[in-house]
Amino acid sequence: MKLFAAIIFLFIPFAQPKDMTSTELLKKMYAKYHGKWHNNLSFNQTTEMYRKDSLFKSQTWYEHILYPDKLRIEFDKPGSGNGIIFRGDSTYVISNNKVTRSIKNENELIFFLGGMYFVPFDQVLAHFKALNYDLAKFHEDTWKGKPVFVIGADKPDEKVNQLWIDQEKLVSVRFIKYDGDTKEEGTFEDQVALKKAWSETLCKFYINDHVLQVERYHDVVAGGPVDKNLFEPSMVGK
Repeated sequence: MKLFAAIIFLFIPFAQPKDMTSTELLKKMYAKYHGKWHNNLSFNQTTEMYRKDSLFKSQTWYEHILYPDKLRIEFDKPGSGNGIIFRGDSTYVISNNKVTRSIKNENELIFFLGGMYFVPFDQVLAHFKALNYDLAKFHEDTWKGKPVFVIGADKPDEKVNQLWIDQEKLVSVRFIKYDGDTKEEGTFEDQVALKKAWSETLCKFYINDHVLQVERYHDVVAGGPVDKNLFEPSMVGK
């Protein structure tokens, strides 16, 4: 009887693990960090700018992020009166303590790197779709020797928008976007632990595989006091 049962067991198919999807991965990330991610982040960064793969300029930028969608950058020194404010889907250029230009332009990196945990999950999915990420596509890969999940692409050489997620930390480490013949790429590296979440401290950006900008963060502070007026264009210069 035992032998018969063992033979029958051999012919019972084992349940295969269900393949993850982009939507399921986003749910997993959201469950891990919603309500736990720091609500603001401040740091200064060394910003290296490149032309034809050669460094031509370096600046220090002072940055404050207020999630889900606000970022203020001050160039050269705090209170310089020169910089930029990203707020929602708008960008404001500041020169000599005045807003000199405003355009409709979202900084979607704020969304990838923390903002997505401060809105309802259905808005997370809608926002990814609005940014032209195909959530029906998904695959696993490796990047810099570590396993990653890839949102928006079925294979690594597919010329579609894609976001690469570290499988252990569940944080964004790379994005690739296409606009016609232009390929834009950014990497987020050297993550440091901040309370119950993370922050990248090295970012690299490329256009058509040529380096455009390298950013190195210093003095990173999460969840500290923040003046919300910093992100109000109407308060610039006051």
